[in-house]
Parts: sequence; C-alpha cells; structure tokens
Amino acid sequence: MRGIPGFKRLRLKIWRRCALLLLLLWAACWVVVSAALFLLHGSVFSERCTDEKSHRILARLCLDYSSGALTGDLCEDLCVAQKLVYKHCLYYDRGKKVIQADWRGQPIILKSKKEIFSSYQHLSMLEEVETRDIPETELLLMVALEVKNALGLELSNNSMGPLWTKKKGPRWKAQVASMWSLLQQEEYIYFSLLQDFSKHVLRIIGSCGHFYAVEYLTAGHAWHKTLFPLENVIGPSLTGHRGRVRAIIDIALSFLDMVQHFDNDFSHRLHLCDIKPENFAIRRDLTVVAIDVDMAFFEPKMRDILEQKCTGDEDCNFFDCFSKCNLKIRKCGAQRANNNLQVICDKIFRRWFSPDLRGPLVSLPLQLQLQKAVQECAQPGHTGATGHQRTLKSLSELYHLLRVTQRELRGAE
Repeated sequence: MRGIPGFKRLRLKIWRRCALLLLLLWAACWVVVSAALFLLHGSVFSERCTDEKSHRILARLCLDYSSGALTGDLCEDLCVAQKLVYKHCLYYDRGKKVIQADWRGQPIILKSKKEIFSSYQHLSMLEEVETRDIPETELLLMVALEVKNALGLELSNNSMGPLWTKKKGPRWKAQVASMWSLLQQEEYIYFSLLQDFSKHVLRIIGSCGHFYAVEYLTAGHAWHKTLFPLENVIGPSLTGHRGRVRAIIDIALSFLDMVQHFDNDFSHRLHLCDIKPENFAIRRDLTVVAIDVDMAFFEPKMRDILEQKCTGDEDCNFFDCFSKCNLKIRKCGAQRANNNLQVICDKIFRRWFSPDLRGPLVSLPLQLQLQKAVQECAQPGHTGATGHQRTLKSLSELYHLLRVTQRELRGAE
C-alpha cells in the first residue's frame, strides 16, 4: 500500500513532463506559423500598388532605354519628351503591373507581366551573332514558334505583321530584345493579333521595352448595381432608370455579339475561362471589350489544359472552363463541357434580368420570358452536338427577346 503514493507521484511527474513537452511543441509551431505569416505578409506588402514603386519601375525602364538595352515607339515620349506622364498605379497582381498614364492628353494603361526587363527570358541569339546578320525569315520563324508555344496556334509569316513590323535601324538589337520580352506575354499577343479583327478586345497603342500601352476603359465591378459604371459611357444626364435599362439591353446584345464572334470568327474557338465584370469594360458606343485575357485560350490550348488526370468531375474544373472526368481511364475530357454563353448568362445576365430588377418600362410577360431564357441559358449544358444545338437555341432566343425589349423601350418614349 505504501507504494501507491509513490506511484501517484511518478505518474504526476510524467504527466508534468508530457505537458511541458506539449507546451514546447505548441510554442515551436506558433513560432514557425508566425514566421510563415510574417513572410507571407511581407510578400503581400511588397506587392502593394504604390506611386513610389511605380515611379521606380518607370525610372528603371527609362534607364534601360537610355543604356540602349530596350526601345519602343513610346520610349521617347516617356523618358525624354515627357509626353507620356504617370498618373497612378491601378494594381499589381502576381507580378503583373498595371499603371494608368496620360499620353498627349489621352488616358492610357501601361501593362507588363513582370517588373524588370532583365526578368524576361533573354534571346541568346543576340549575343551569339551580330543582330543585323539575323535573317528576318529566321526571326519570323522564332515569333511563330513563340506564338504556338503561348497560344497553341500555327501562324503563317503573312499573319505575323501585328507582332513583327520592325525595320532594321540603329536600335535593331534593342528592337529584337524588346519584341522578345513582349512575346513572352500572352495577353500582348492576343491583343496584337486580334485588334485588327475584333472590336471586342483592347487596342494596343504602343510599347516601350516590356511595357505595352492599351486604350483606357473603366472596368466593371461585381459590387456595382449595374455591374458597369454606365455614367462613364452614357453620361450622368442619361443615367435615369430608362437610360440604364436601355444601356443594359444594348450591352447585353453586345455580349451576345462577342460570344458569337469568339465562337465562330477565328480559325479556332476562343474560350474565356475567367468571366467576371472586372475583366470587361464598355466603350462609349456600348461595345463590350475583353480587357483582361490572361485566362483566354484558343481551342488547341484549351484541350491541352483540360486533358488532365482526375478522380471526379471536380478535378476537371479550370476556373470557368469545365470538363468531365472519364472514370475508366481517370482522365478529364479534352472537350469543354460548358461554354462562354452559359457562364455569361450565369455571372452577368442573371444579375441584370432577375425579379429584383423588374420595372414598368417593359411589359411583364416579356420580362418573365427574358428571365426564364436567362435561367435556362445559365444551366450547364450537354457536350457534343446536343450541347451545341442547345447553345444556338439559347443564343437565338436571347437575341430575339432583347431586340423585342429594345423596340418596346423605343415605343414607350
């Protein structure tokens, strides 16, 4: 019996040591987690969009221009003549820099995927041979290969004009180096190739080194009541209820035009995998413009992205682009299961044509028809011929109902 108190003391001693070890382990974990959070916070802090950092970025760009490392048709105005003037930073996102500037009285946007020119992959050929001795056909081939790598597209030499129109001159080496940095930015390639064929993409104004300038348009916002700031395009005097409804109908028709255009007017269908108001803007003529195409892919590239290993359909979701999992071979199908129209109906049109937005300007039966058509369009469809026919039916029905709505609004004036 005397051994029992001693046994209790031993148990208590062991328990205290275990508690101490657990406490030390908890403290060590807390230190590790705190350090990780500090490092993460530091990286986020360093990517804050500030005027000071933006000025440093542009100053470094001009330093590289003055040293002859890079060039571009906007470098002189930015770095010497001061006709391209910094206004403010819009955002930094995963390395991408987006800056608002004023160019000869015109607002523009400067973009680059990376901050520093030297961060881009260097073209070793520039050091191996004298640049003037490189045949232009060889450069065009390199451009074509880079486009194929980035977009999955095969381009002929006569299609390369928007990407390569430079003539040999005193800054030929800097021209080639600058071109190569721009070709490593998929969004620049998209805008360059499509701007002569599509009114639904941003117009490129020029470039300086790795930065390219595009037209300034105000992006949409999910928190905005009408998704897009209509006062910027139709004027504050026309932003009453009737003016807003008319503008929304016109913009919705432009979205349908864009869907049809991206589906049918290029050699391959163009898939939009990140559809949200922030990635679109509206011109003054109410044309919808895709202003961020980092997540846009032509059909060949889209198939490569979707065709991945899977254990269920949820593994086959790439942002807004979905596929189906073949459980027999545990692989996602290469064909997209949804489409641009379905996602636009779901993320854009539902907000516009919901019961909450009903009003006296359009007849109730027409409002209900439009609401029903949007709800059906937003449902994920079938793949193959059945899905294609369903999409065409939804597209046709929405065109018809929106045009009838346009006529009712005009007749009510």
